[in-house]
Amino acid sequence: MSYYKSLNVLVNPQIAEAEKAIKEAVSQRKTLLVIGNCWVHYLGRAKSKLEQGERILIIKEDGSILVHRPVGYEPVNWQPPGCIFNVQTKENVLEIRAVRQKPAESVKVFFDQIQLVSAFSLRDSGEFSLYASEEDMQKAILMEPSLLEEGFNIISYEKKVEPGFVDVYGISKDGRLVVVEIKRKVAGKDAVIQLAKYIDAIKGKANREVRGVLVAPNIAKDVQRLLATLGLEFKALDPRKCAEILKKSEARKLEAFFKEGTSQ
Repeated sequence: MSYYKSLNVLVNPQIAEAEKAIKEAVSQRKTLLVIGNCWVHYLGRAKSKLEQGERILIIKEDGSILVHRPVGYEPVNWQPPGCIFNVQTKENVLEIRAVRQKPAESVKVFFDQIQLVSAFSLRDSGEFSLYASEEDMQKAILMEPSLLEEGFNIISYEKKVEPGFVDVYGISKDGRLVVVEIKRKVAGKDAVIQLAKYIDAIKGKANREVRGVLVAPNIAKDVQRLLATLGLEFKALDPRKCAEILKKSEARKLEAFFKEGTSQ
């Protein structure tokens, strides 16, 4: 059952009515949702202006603020937790200003029409577990080849061979070709046999030694014996570690994006 403490909702409120509700929500550190026609000015590491449009403004209990357009999952403007807010009305235009002191930044959101104001307190103590798909694990290895081993250099990925597609194809620091098969869950005999087929297909055309590496969180019983028999290797890799690498990469991209001042 959903639980909302002190849920307040205003539909099509007057600007003065909205101002009062927003001030109260901000002062009480509630989660605030405002939908309406707005424009945004940002001043800080760069300077930007977002013209009028109907958007969603979210202020969270930790003092973070986000402005979302009707499409896309990333905010068009945002500030991290710890903002100081000022709410006022001038000439029937509501201004919500979020200020950071270090670094000195401010976001001003102006509303001339408001469709909805909702303020509420949420309870959330759930633990977040981050996992990755096989594709995510592949991306993480492509980004950080050292996840497989130091000195590993990638030649290609999704390499077409007669039995199928090799997840990652590269060369080790000692010059041997390396064929990588990735499994998100516990790898069984089928994965080993598939990897062996890839190795056989590549050995027929390569003029150097070829290694096969099965990458997975773990392997099933008796698989180690089969790997040894076929001359293949196993590398344990936690999908959660791959997910963290991708998450950090996206965070770095987002930080660089905002440093360029293109989104604020």
